[in-house]
Parts: sequence; structure tokens; C-alpha cells
Amino acid sequence: MMGRVTISHNLGEDSTNVSNIFIDEYMQDANDAQIKIYLYLLRMMNANLPTSVSALADKFNHTEKDVIRALKYWEKKELISLEYDAMGNLTGIHMEDILSPTRSSRKRNDTVLKPVHSAKEESVDNGIPEKPSYSAAQLRSFKQSSESSILFPAEQYFNRPLTSTEIMTLFYIKDELKFSDDLLDYLMQYCVDNHKADFRYVEKVAINWAQQGIKTPKQARVENYKRDPEIVEVMKALGMENSPTEKEGNFIRSWRGELGFSMEIILEACDRTVLATQKNRLRYCDGILRSWHESKVKNREDIARLDADFTADLRKKRSKASVSSIDSKLRSDESYIRHGGAQNRFNQFQQNTYDFAELEQKLLDN
Repeated sequence: MMGRVTISHNLGEDSTNVSNIFIDEYMQDANDAQIKIYLYLLRMMNANLPTSVSALADKFNHTEKDVIRALKYWEKKELISLEYDAMGNLTGIHMEDILSPTRSSRKRNDTVLKPVHSAKEESVDNGIPEKPSYSAAQLRSFKQSSESSILFPAEQYFNRPLTSTEIMTLFYIKDELKFSDDLLDYLMQYCVDNHKADFRYVEKVAINWAQQGIKTPKQARVENYKRDPEIVEVMKALGMENSPTEKEGNFIRSWRGELGFSMEIILEACDRTVLATQKNRLRYCDGILRSWHESKVKNREDIARLDADFTADLRKKRSKASVSSIDSKLRSDESYIRHGGAQNRFNQFQQNTYDFAELEQKLLDN
């Protein structure tokens, strides 16, 4: 009968560490393929080497479907999280911290989601909480509670499914920075409008807003208008030295967005506005630009064409008005002009007509 076996090691640096929790509590329920896949993922992670579904299938003589099933098994056990691109292709595997199934279950049943913070609980920089590491269970709970209000609009804005890392960023902004759904929605819209689809940029903007105490989309819009170089330039061009209000910012933004004008065309309209009026310059400039939009103005040549057409039309109207005035004058003077005779400066007035025979008879009677 064999006695107790002592195990020693002579391991060098070229080794892979496996959690005791995995061996004690996870390995016994997994099949051979699942165990092989997980151990090999650990090996590749420690060596900082890439892999793929096809490479894993070739390595262990499995089908790709077997590999996918094994990956999904460990994802369900919350030992890994999988990331996909817009086409649904696997792009990343994130190895999660291993927790005892009992501890994981207890965390899952917490009434309030609390992130698993790193050693540093809070950032001392302006009181902004440091981004924590979230467990797969927490992310799953966040996805279930925020599916319609946050995640669905986010996928529409960015036109693709979100990765686990991106979902984690949204969770951080909502849970730690305390953004409302409306403010988070505006944040994503703002980033997409500025052609920024990188969630590191989204997070950076969110932290900046949190530091400034921004709580509503209206506050965010006003702050963005103050910092928008194009809006500031237009305000100065119109002689308006105040910080742009939300209404003023919306006006100016509409010239770029809704009407599609370049800054060159907008500044030309500003110059004309300043020369034309001292009051209500924003509305006056808006009127010019909307008129140009209706006339399909795209560049300075189009404006020059409109100016030339306007000048020609004005001359035509003035000429017409002059002829009409002369005709009217002639018609009003007809009663003072004798008909049937030659007209000159001496007889262009109403002549008296006398009966000379009658006058002669009156003289003889006297």
C-alpha cells in the first residue's frame, strides 16, 4: 500500500500559476475540453501572447464550435468575459479575477451594486472617484437594468455592439460619476457629433463635466458653447462680447449643422450684418444665411452671383418705376393741354374760348 506522496517543485520563471479556487471549486465540474481551454488561456495571458478560436481548435484538435462552447462556459462561470466587433466576431478575451462561487453568488445578490475597487478607493484629484474594476456579475446586472435606457441608445449612437470594456466605462460614468440617463445620452451624442467614437475620450469628457459640477444636458450644452472656438469666433464677428447662451449657441450651431455652411460663408454673413444693423444681429444674420440656403449658396461665387442678380433686378425695378412716374404725370396734366393744336411752352395750359360775334353785338347795343 502506497503512503502519502510529497510534492516538491523545481519551477523556473517559465511557468503558469493556477488559482487554488479554480482547482478546488471550478475544475471538478468542467469537462476536459473546457479545462484545457482555460489553462491554455492562462498560459497565453502570462506570456502576453495572442491566440484565436482557430488556433485553440488546432492546438487541442477540437472543432471551433467546441472552443466557442468552452469559452461561453467559462464566461457563464464569470471567469472570463468576451468582446465582439460590430460583425459579431470575437475580438477579445478578458481573464477575470477568480472568486469562490459562494462569494460570487453573495455579490450577485447584493441589493445595491457596489464596484470592486482597487487598492485605491477614491481618487484625490478633485474628488472624482477612480475607475474601479467590475466583476462579470456586476456588468451583467448593469446590462440587464440598463438595456433599454442606456445600452441600446449607445449601440445606436456608435453603430455597433459595445465591448465589455466600453460597458464598464458607461457603468463607471453612471454609477460613480452619478450621470443621469439624460446627461449620459447627451454625452454620447456630443462625442459622436464631434466624431469621437473612442470610449477613452467619452470617459475623459465625462470626468471633465463631473469636475465642473455639470448635472444636466442644458448645463453641458452651455459649457460646450463657451469652449467651442467656432461659436466664440462668430460671437466676436457679430460684436457680441458676452458668453453664448444656450439659445445663441443653438442658433450658431444650426448654421453649421442644419444649413451646412462653412465658417467662411458664416463670417461673410456676420460682416454684412454688422454693416447693416446694430440691433438683433443674431436674428438678422440668421435671416441672411437662411435666405442663402434657400438659394443653394455653397461658396463665395454663389454669393457674388446673387449680389449681381439683386443689383440687376434693382436697376430694372428703378427703371420701371421712373417710366411709370412719367406716364402718371402726363395723365394728370391732360386737362391743361389744348387738343388739336401745336404744343409749346406758351400754350401748354388751358385756353379760354370766346364768342367774338356775341361780344361785338353787346358793344353795338351800348
